[in-house]
Amino acid sequence: MTLKIETIVKLCPKAKNPEKLVSALNQHMPAYGIVTKDQVAMFLAQAIHESGHFTAFVENLNYSAQGLANTWPKRYAMAGKPNTLANSIARDQRKIANNVYADRMGNGPESSGDGYTYRGRGIFQLTGKSNYTALDKDCPALKVLQNPDILTQANEAVLSACWFWKKNSLNKYSNDIVACTKAINGGTIGLEERSSLYNKIKAELV
Repeated sequence: MTLKIETIVKLCPKAKNPEKLVSALNQHMPAYGIVTKDQVAMFLAQAIHESGHFTAFVENLNYSAQGLANTWPKRYAMAGKPNTLANSIARDQRKIANNVYADRMGNGPESSGDGYTYRGRGIFQLTGKSNYTALDKDCPALKVLQNPDILTQANEAVLSACWFWKKNSLNKYSNDIVACTKAINGGTIGLEERSSLYNKIKAELV
């Protein structure tokens, strides 16, 4: 099944580098076993939603103090208001990433800088040194540990997403939008749009 650029442009008129995206999708989806209409539709529906319609391939951590308190209340709030820590790191993406992701997902302590170095990138926001290391092991040509920002490029963003999809056996959810969304998102945020995209894409594919 060959994806047409017209399909992506129609669904994602603001997509970055649509030609490169479509070329990468047509190369990497079949290489990672995403081949049937249902599989392609589910992958694309999730990918489009997660990447802001193919416009964002790096995590945005530009939180205000109140945004930090709302998003991580146990860490950054006191009585619903930003605590001292939230106020001290607000709007500083490096400090926020290093604090939020410290000592998690294979990252070192806050002082290591791993949180920012291995912040979310790619279509499915690959996050944490452990995940980057796993991708580097399976796709050594990417040299992703040496250059994490490579995942913000169209081809590499698609490759990492296809790798993630196969690594987590997500084809088994190709007919279950709720289960697939939970597997990727941890919940059902954006379920309505994901479902709508899935149906639209299936109608577009031939």
